[in-house]
Amino acid sequence: IQQATGSGSGFSSDPTSQTYDGANGTNFNMGNGALLITELQYALNPQPADMFNVTKNPGLPGVYKLGGYYDTAKFADYRYNQRGGSLGAATLNASATQADLTPRWDRGNWMVYGIIDQMIWRPSLTSPRSLGAFVRATGNGGDRNMISFAIDAGLNLKAPFRGRDNDTIGLGWGIGRASSGQRQFDRDSHSLVQGNENHLELTYQAQVTPWLVMQPDFQYVWHPAGGGADPSFPYRRTGDEAIFGLHSNITF
Repeated sequence: IQQATGSGSGFSSDPTSQTYDGANGTNFNMGNGALLITELQYALNPQPADMFNVTKNPGLPGVYKLGGYYDTAKFADYRYNQRGGSLGAATLNASATQADLTPRWDRGNWMVYGIIDQMIWRPSLTSPRSLGAFVRATGNGGDRNMISFAIDAGLNLKAPFRGRDNDTIGLGWGIGRASSGQRQFDRDSHSLVQGNENHLELTYQAQVTPWLVMQPDFQYVWHPAGGGADPSFPYRRTGDEAIFGLHSNITF
């Protein structure tokens, strides 16, 4: 859950926020609600430790999860102010009061999610090569969160080349949807309305040595921030972005 410590109006007076100007990262407030978390997990076709001596095909393994959490604290509303009026419209009113520019505080926040991680192919029980698929979806309340729905999915191919048993190549895609509250704020404030953000990722994890793993990564993002306004040019949408990265992991 994205705790709404501010809305599009730039509100940032939440004393529990770790991101407001001047925060030192140690604002631990024991009076701002409780976070309740639950998760159910089901493992499909668990694999034996020794695959070379199995007498029966155990099937393709997979893990399925369903979970969620609820926060009892109060969260800033993205659409309404303390008077119950439009927060976005108030930003255009030169005579707006502080109450007009301050979001309404809503009690509670929640999120539900589901995750599927399933092997879908391998040539034999003892082969290092396998193909796996994953899907993750999340959803939450649209009036007090910036993103109300997101889904990611992709494929991972292990041992993609002969002699590269510990390498993995992955291809992923995802989409995030700006919440209804955020979109209504944009409309009321005559801003560019945020929508969906899509991204594609291609990555290769290579076992270079027994102690070194290198992972080049390429990502492309369509409509960053849901196609919202470019900070440098408020009346123009943010352009698409290409991202290149390189991760490394050294084991001592």
